[in-house]
Amino acid sequence: MITIDEWKERLESEKCYDLVCEIYDRIEKSKLNAYITLCKDLALKEAEKYDKGQKSGKLAGIPIAIKDCISTKGIRTTCGSKMLENYIPPFDAHVIENLKREGAIIIGKTNMDEFAMGTTTETSYFGVVRNPYDLSRVAGGSSGGSGACLGGDEAVLALGSDTGGSIRCPASFCGVVGLKPTYGLVSRYGLIPYANSLEQIGPMACSVKDLALLLEIIAGKDERDSTNAGREFKFEYCSKKFKVGIVKEMGGNEEVNSRFEEAVEIIKNMGFEVGEVSMPSFKYALAAYYIIATGEASSNLARYDGVRYGFALEELDSWTKYFSKVRSLGFGEEVKRRIMLGTYALSAGYYGKYYLKALKVRTLVKRDFESALAKYDLLISPTMPALPFKIGELADPLTMYKMDVNTVPINLAGIPALSLPAGFIKSLPVGIQIMGNYFEESKILSFAMDLEKVFKEVF
Repeated sequence: MITIDEWKERLESEKCYDLVCEIYDRIEKSKLNAYITLCKDLALKEAEKYDKGQKSGKLAGIPIAIKDCISTKGIRTTCGSKMLENYIPPFDAHVIENLKREGAIIIGKTNMDEFAMGTTTETSYFGVVRNPYDLSRVAGGSSGGSGACLGGDEAVLALGSDTGGSIRCPASFCGVVGLKPTYGLVSRYGLIPYANSLEQIGPMACSVKDLALLLEIIAGKDERDSTNAGREFKFEYCSKKFKVGIVKEMGGNEEVNSRFEEAVEIIKNMGFEVGEVSMPSFKYALAAYYIIATGEASSNLARYDGVRYGFALEELDSWTKYFSKVRSLGFGEEVKRRIMLGTYALSAGYYGKYYLKALKVRTLVKRDFESALAKYDLLISPTMPALPFKIGELADPLTMYKMDVNTVPINLAGIPALSLPAGFIKSLPVGIQIMGNYFEESKILSFAMDLEKVFKEVF
């Protein structure tokens, strides 16, 4: 995997144009299926500008991959769906504006679960993303392409989005670092929505240092996003020996728990105070999450009607038939399932029974986190409850939903959380999740940096 420092070191003696060509050669030979759309001509033009001294900024000459639900002006943006197969946005997302300002080179748009709905990237209209460590296994989801391209040396940095673990899951499965920021720290302007109150654009990288830099660049004020907190972010390393809480309700299978216990012993030996904390509301968190997320999805995806943009058909007899046919053919099975679940939960007579109760559970989850983070600086758990699955292994949707059990509570509360690689089990990557309080990303990143050095030596 390539870090920014390693890339810059090569730029001192080699042309950016040649290095970017090398990336594309690797992608063209790859079996990962990490990208949906490549923008080779545009990227090589930007590389030539760098070689001529015409590009500047913190990421000048650095290749980055962008999840395909983030709007890129003039570059196809599909959300992994037939519905948007040929959609080309007329504007850049706020995060893309920031990246361009700092000289980053966009390599392409990464594969993802359709409309970010999935844990394995198997719901993508453009085919499954394969794990860089085992092609018979998934790369995670929904930002599977962003995780796989980093693990497979097909980019130096990547952006993902995280609604219920969609950055942290592929980060864990592909052996990279991924962060879901505090809700509101990064502008959602230009992010094609799945569930507005839960999702955040976030950075993915091959090292914690690179991740911190990318977060500094994409975070910040944006008046176009009403959910934006209006804060800048500047990473400040903190050398404090944090109090660390193990979340009792977050665990995994025997293999994952064994590695997590090893990691806990390392943390104790490093001089950190470690205790255990219980979160009673977590038994309801997964169910509450899927009610809220599907409810918001059914509302957000109502705009895809085959008239204004996206997938369309020849006219049928009536508007009702046309609308129904377009959505039936344009959406995949998982998206249609979630739209129906959400529509049901929001319908008259059921709103109070389901959606309203889910919102109350969300409040309980927030309170549990507030209570725990009043006692501890940081919380830890396994990122995923299992190792990367075989492609096709999670045939049952409910089993797939259960895989999000350790990640969705973070999105319900809106706090930040990071997945850090903790070596390999049976040659497959495993991740540790680090959670912190609102807007305390610097604490999480500092702790992760300390662990990263030791984990690389031990695991």
